[in-house]
Formats: sequence, structure tokens, C-alpha cells
Amino acid sequence: MTPEALTPERILEATEEVLRRYGPAKATVVDVARALGVSHGSVYRHFRTKAELREAVTHRWLGRTEGTLEELAATPGPAPEKLREWLATLFEAKRHKAGDDPELFATYNVLIDESSGVVDRHLTVLEDQVRRIVEEGVAAGEFTAPDPSASARAVFAATARFHDPAHAPGWRSPTADAEFDEVVGLLLRGLRP
Repeated sequence: MTPEALTPERILEATEEVLRRYGPAKATVVDVARALGVSHGSVYRHFRTKAELREAVTHRWLGRTEGTLEELAATPGPAPEKLREWLATLFEAKRHKAGDDPELFATYNVLIDESSGVVDRHLTVLEDQVRRIVEEGVAAGEFTAPDPSASARAVFAATARFHDPAHAPGWRSPTADAEFDEVVGLLLRGLRP
């Protein structure tokens, strides 16, 4: 690979593979450079530090979920159904990430702990999407929420068991879907006028 063909996206793809292979404790920028067939200095031209590279990988990983959820939030439709679908999509995305690639999921949990600013921004984006759905519901007379931002934070906190990685082992429970439906149903009933 020539240095001209080296892009931040290619570096992030390679970093994911290196993290999957070695884990966050052993993965180095040299490993990433080796996987790309370039010098580690070439990687540092795009990402000044190892921490910056790891934050970018974490941001990329979390951004995939944000994009999918943004599409749902922007779709016209009744707010109660949209909110249920948004929460179900978030739960399913997190569950798939944990179940389909457990090594990378475990790695990202370590990276998330290191990248509190990235995680804080991610949570703000998600809560903002919920707030917009709640506001749409209020405007349509489908929800009552004097403070849509507070309601969005409450909905997000009440459903944390279904999206916070700390609860990932419980996502495989045979009762997880029924419990999710019960919690979401309770929240939607609480938002109705």
C-alpha cells in the first residue's frame, strides 16, 4: 500500500481487526501499521496518539448505531410506535454487537471506559433523538411531557438494562424480550395524555 492510499477509514478498519486479534491491552500502533503494510509514522500522520486512534475507533463503532437510530427518529409516523421501534432497534443493535462478536464487544467496553468524552457525546446524541420523538408526540397530542428533555433522559435511564453494556450478560436471557416489552409498555403508558 502506498502512503497516498492510506486513509483514516482504512486505519480504523485495520485497528478494529488488530483489537479483535490482540485485545486492547496488547494492540499497538505498530501492529496496526504492520497490518496495513506501512510504518507506524504513517499511522501517526492521521492520528497523533494511540489514545486518539482508540477514541476514533470507539466513535466509529458507536456512530454506526447512532446513524441507524437517527433514520428511525427522522421517519414520520406516530410517536408511540416510533419510540418503541427506536428502543427495540437500540436493544437489538447492542445485543447483536455483544453476541455476534464478543471479543470485539469486550474490547470496546474497555475502550469505552477510556473514552468518556466519546461516550458522553454518544449518549447525548441518543438522548436527543429520544427527546425529538417525545416532542413530536407532544405536538401530535400523543404524549404528555412538560419537559421533553427530562422525559427523554428518564426513558433512556429506565431502559438502560437493554442498552448499557454492563447488562450484556442478561440480554441472552429467555425472558429478555418479554421484560423489554413490559418496560417499554409501562413507559409509553406513562407518556400518554
